[in-house]
Amino acid sequence: MTELDVAQLQRRLADFAASRAWGPYHTPKNLAVALSVEASELLEIFQWLTPEQSARVMEDSGTAFRVTDEVADVLAYLLQFCEVLGIDVLAALAAKIDRNETRFPVPSGDEATDRHSSE
Repeated sequence: MTELDVAQLQRRLADFAASRAWGPYHTPKNLAVALSVEASELLEIFQWLTPEQSARVMEDSGTAFRVTDEVADVLAYLLQFCEVLGIDVLAALAAKIDRNETRFPVPSGDEATDRHSSE
């Protein structure tokens, strides 16, 4: 497999769960809880790091593996959640970006742009 797409990954995840008879446990509530737990496990890696340390987290191979593994868990549960509820994850993301572009227009030259500043 050289090119991955969301539908292909969702199918693999669904097949994996089905072959283990996990379907009854993959309810929207359970998947949302699992997603939150995995996101918390990702957050735990960064819990006591300074902003500078967090920016360098991928430089250590052990920590990089943990981050990558937790990101994969978060994405897996998100894709399964969307599959169960019939949400087109890419369409949902595109719509959200569209709404955000409207809600947060590009500031003109004289407007403050420090909303996401680290200062």
